[in-house]
Amino acid sequence: MHPQNDSPFHRAAPLRPRTRREFLWESGGGLGGLALASLLQSDSLLAASADSIGNRQSAIGNSLTPHFPARAKRVVHLFMAGAASHLDLFDFKPELVKRDGQPSDFGEAVEAFQNGLGPWKKPVWDFKAYGQSGKMLSDAVADLGSVADELAFIHNVVGKTGVHSQATLLQATGFNLPGFPGMGSWVSYGLGTENENLPTFVVLPDHRGLASNGTKNWDAAFLPQQHSGTVIYPGTETPIADLFPHKKGDFVTRDSEAAAHAVMAKLNQAHAASRAGDDRLESRIRSYELAARMQLAAPEALDISREPEYLLRAYGINNSVKEWPKEINAAEEADIFGRKCLVARRLLERGVRFVQIWSGNDNGFPRRNWDSHEDIERDHGPLARGMARGASALIQDLKQRGLLDDTIILWTTEFGRMPSTQGGKGRFDICATNSHSLATERAVLQLGFDWGTNKSCLKAACGGSYELAGDHIIPTVVGYAKDGIVEGLLPDNAGVLFGAEAIRQRLHLNLVQPMVDGVIRD
Repeated sequence: MHPQNDSPFHRAAPLRPRTRREFLWESGGGLGGLALASLLQSDSLLAASADSIGNRQSAIGNSLTPHFPARAKRVVHLFMAGAASHLDLFDFKPELVKRDGQPSDFGEAVEAFQNGLGPWKKPVWDFKAYGQSGKMLSDAVADLGSVADELAFIHNVVGKTGVHSQATLLQATGFNLPGFPGMGSWVSYGLGTENENLPTFVVLPDHRGLASNGTKNWDAAFLPQQHSGTVIYPGTETPIADLFPHKKGDFVTRDSEAAAHAVMAKLNQAHAASRAGDDRLESRIRSYELAARMQLAAPEALDISREPEYLLRAYGINNSVKEWPKEINAAEEADIFGRKCLVARRLLERGVRFVQIWSGNDNGFPRRNWDSHEDIERDHGPLARGMARGASALIQDLKQRGLLDDTIILWTTEFGRMPSTQGGKGRFDICATNSHSLATERAVLQLGFDWGTNKSCLKAACGGSYELAGDHIIPTVVGYAKDGIVEGLLPDNAGVLFGAEAIRQRLHLNLVQPMVDGVIRD
C-alpha cells in the first residue's frame, strides 16, 4: 500500500495563485529557500549587518555569501541503489525472529506485484549491540559497530512510491518526478565554493554503471548548470572523462591548448553578450574554466598513493589484487567502496562541499545492487560488508582530522523491504517504511540514538509509531547546512524541519511530536 500524505501542501489543486507558504513548499519543500535567502538578501529584504554577512563577494560557481553562518560546511551522501533491507542491517525486530516461517498477516491491504506475500522472515544475519548506546546492528554491517555512537538512526521514514526510479529521485532531489535539482546542487548553489579549482558537487557512481534515472539524480535542473554533479570514477584509467586530451592527440601541447581555450572564450563571450538573460552559455564557460583548473588540482586530489598503508587497510583498499573474480564478493566491494570513501575525504579536505557515493547500479541479472527480491544473503552480503568497511573508516578518519564536527554524512536508500519473504530467500520492496542514518556534530544530533523503531514490524507501515516523509530528509539536511534558512516562514505543522534546533526536535524522543501522514500534529 502506498501511503498518501494529506498535508494541504501535498494535495493536487487547480491552477490558482499560491500563498507564500505553498510557494515555499512547492519549491522543493523549502529547498528553494536556499536561493531565496540570497535573493532576498541582495534585494535588502533580509536585513543583516555587514559584520554578520561579510562583504558581497563573487567567485566562480559561487552564489552570494549566506546571510548567516552555516553550521555544516560539507555533506557526504551514501546512496544504496536498489532498496537496502533495513530489517537485515539496522532495524532489529525480535518479533520477526519469534514468528519466522509463520504465515504473514499485515492486518491491512498490502500491494504485492509479483507472486504474493510469503511467511514472516527473520533477519538473515544475527544482530549484536554496539557502543554505549547499545545500538543493534547485524553481522553484515559489523564494521559500523566501531562508530555506532557517532550515528543517529531514523527508522520511521515513509515514501510516496514503490517504483525504484521515482523513489530514487525522491531521495536524491526531494521529488519523485524528474526536473528538480539534486541535493548536492542545492548545497552547491546555496553555500558556494571553497576551492575554485575543484567542483562544489562531486558524484562517485557505482563502478558497474549508473543507478535508475542516470544523471538526473544529480542534475542542477533549473539552477545554473555549474551546480550539477561532476562524475568521477576513482581508481580507473580515466577518472574524469575528457579532462585531458585523448592519448592519440599527442600533437596537443599545453601552449596550444591554452591558445585554443583563449579563442573559445572570446567566441563564447561574444555569443553570450548577444543573448542576455540566458545563463546556459555562462554555465558552460564556467565549466570550461573549471576544467582547465582541474587539470592541475584534480589529479593530486584523487591520488591516494601517498596515503599510509594502515589507512588503506582501514578503508578496505587492496592494491595488490590485479584482477577480481567475476562473482560479486565482499573484498572487491570493500576495495571499491572504500576507495571512493577515501577520495571523498580528500575532496572534502580540499573544499568540495558535497560528495555523493553510490553503491549499486540499475537493475539487471545477476543482481549488482540492493534490490534483493531473490536472495538477501547473496546480494546484500558483499555490498553491505563493503559499504560498512568504507563508511566506518570515513567517519573515523574525518573525526581524527577534526572534520566530522561540521560534516553531515547521510546514508539512504530509495525504500525498505518487507518483513515477509519473496521466493524464500528474498524480500519484496515496501515504500511504507525505510531507515536512514546520519553522522555529524554531537552538539546538534543526538548521536547513538535510535528513533522510530518498534519490536514487531507486523504492519505495512512498520517503521515506528510516527512517520517521517521521505521527501523531508533533504530539506532537513540542507536546512541544517544553512542553519534555519526559512525558519518562521513555513507553517508550524508542515512537517518540514530546518536547522539545528529542528533536527534536535526530530531526533530527541522527548521532544518529538506525534506525526500523522507525515505531518506534525500539535
